[in-house]
Amino acid sequence: MRRILAILLENEPGSLSRIVGLFSQRAFNIESLTVAPTDDQSLSRITITTSGDDRVLEQIIKQVNKLIDVIKVTDLTERSHVERELLLVKLLAMNDKSRTEVKRITDIFRGAIIDIGKQVYTVQITGDADKLDAFISAVANETEIVEVVRSGTVGIARGEKALRV
Repeated sequence: MRRILAILLENEPGSLSRIVGLFSQRAFNIESLTVAPTDDQSLSRITITTSGDDRVLEQIIKQVNKLIDVIKVTDLTERSHVERELLLVKLLAMNDKSRTEVKRITDIFRGAIIDIGKQVYTVQITGDADKLDAFISAVANETEIVEVVRSGTVGIARGEKALRV
């Protein structure tokens, strides 16, 4: 089962390492990991996407909660939430046909061409993982993909619920 965990913790050296270490000790795979300071520079928010057995994940959440730097842990997949990823992709656009197709597909997916080189377009797309996968699949049929960078999932609960102190 796919899970998205949001963790609020003190912005201190080694905090991220301790959390990742718990996943590693349990041989639990982290599919994506994002971390950044919040509006309060003394706090960071980590979003971890993972899959696995509910029992093991429950134990990891309990152990993460025990870490001294951790303030709060929320399983976003237990409630209504919004999730997004950012995709940056370089695409070969050597002739008019490939440039036109890249522009057309980018528009369909509500993306933006953010850099244009002599033979390469860089496209930015945001959305859920399925949307990004669909874009990559569609554009791969029309031109060569030079490079792909994905941010990993970030998520936030809908409504009044918030992960804060």
